[in-house]
Amino acid sequence: MPDVPLNFSRAEFAERLARVRSTMQATGMECLIISDPSNMNWLTGYDGWSFYVHQAVVVPSEGEPIWFGRGQDANGAVRTCYMDEANIVGYADHYVQSTERHPMQELALLLEERGLGASIIGAEMDNYWFSAKAFAVLVHGLPNARFADVTGLVNWQRAIKSDQEIAYMRNAARIVERMHARIRDVAVPGMRKCDLVADIYDAGLRHADGVGGDYPAIVPLLPSGTDAAAPHLTWDDEPMRDGEGTFFEIAGCYKRYHCPLSRTMWFGKPPAHVADAQKAVLEGLDAGLEAARAGNTCEDIASAFFGVLKKSGIEKNNRTGYPIGVSYPPDWGERTMSLRMGDRSELKPGMTFHFMTGLWMDNWGLETTESILITDGAAECLSSVPRDIVVKD
Repeated sequence: MPDVPLNFSRAEFAERLARVRSTMQATGMECLIISDPSNMNWLTGYDGWSFYVHQAVVVPSEGEPIWFGRGQDANGAVRTCYMDEANIVGYADHYVQSTERHPMQELALLLEERGLGASIIGAEMDNYWFSAKAFAVLVHGLPNARFADVTGLVNWQRAIKSDQEIAYMRNAARIVERMHARIRDVAVPGMRKCDLVADIYDAGLRHADGVGGDYPAIVPLLPSGTDAAAPHLTWDDEPMRDGEGTFFEIAGCYKRYHCPLSRTMWFGKPPAHVADAQKAVLEGLDAGLEAARAGNTCEDIASAFFGVLKKSGIEKNNRTGYPIGVSYPPDWGERTMSLRMGDRSELKPGMTFHFMTGLWMDNWGLETTESILITDGAAECLSSVPRDIVVKD
């Protein structure tokens, strides 16, 4: 057994694998091909910036998982995965971004060699890292296999966090608190956004209070003025201006575990319609937190929040949250549940969500959000940052 420093105990990895295999058995899968890097990390510990090339973790019905990826990245797998080196398999570099051959040809051969060529194989058909070409090559290379879509199968097993996972998310919460404190301290009219983002990254990565940060799955989002109507704009090198509001959607990240948190800042006095909207958001946030209890549903949180907005004449036509945890670019959500009407997923202790109460209207926007932990009692906000709009002259 390799002596590798792991972020979790081998017993926890074994328990995760057992959970996945139980679901495999229930759905008739004999083998999984997992290409979501968050799922790869959760199953094996693998951590590397290699998701821009084809890679996967193969989960057979018994034995250790198999890491499969670019040959030079196998060195990273040896250093971060718990499996024996015989189950870390790299492919030659001439497969990388080639028009003449494809890494899935090698994966098909590997599955044949391991006696899995005629299996019922589940693949994550609808994610960012598994292409149509990859699937076509696999189907051609494994004519005796049957394929099924298992998108989300592993993601759902990640929904309830272990004590160690929650501890890492608490560290991420301390980091995002520092990031917002830095914004409050340094942001002034005339400051260029690129310089402010440099400060945000400094606060998010620099070691302090015993915790140093990791890179988050999403870059800082900080649109200002009328651009704040668009939720996913980043930054430029222009100065921030008097009379404008900016929301900051950022996350602390520790050992790949995320704690997102959004707050809004205004240079000058916020207009009445923004102040009124913020008041409704805060009231709705409290109502949603009251509904965020084990035994309730995702819809209950959404209903409580949207009900308050409706009383105030505000329409939010998008979901109001999603689960969070371990993640890689381009998304820090877990891609399972949503805090929206119609999602009857039951809330259970250990689940974690980004309660995304952001408003993006025709020509303005604001965000005041919380990352929350479902407990046996009231929901816990992982971070402690004042919710009021930060007003600076």
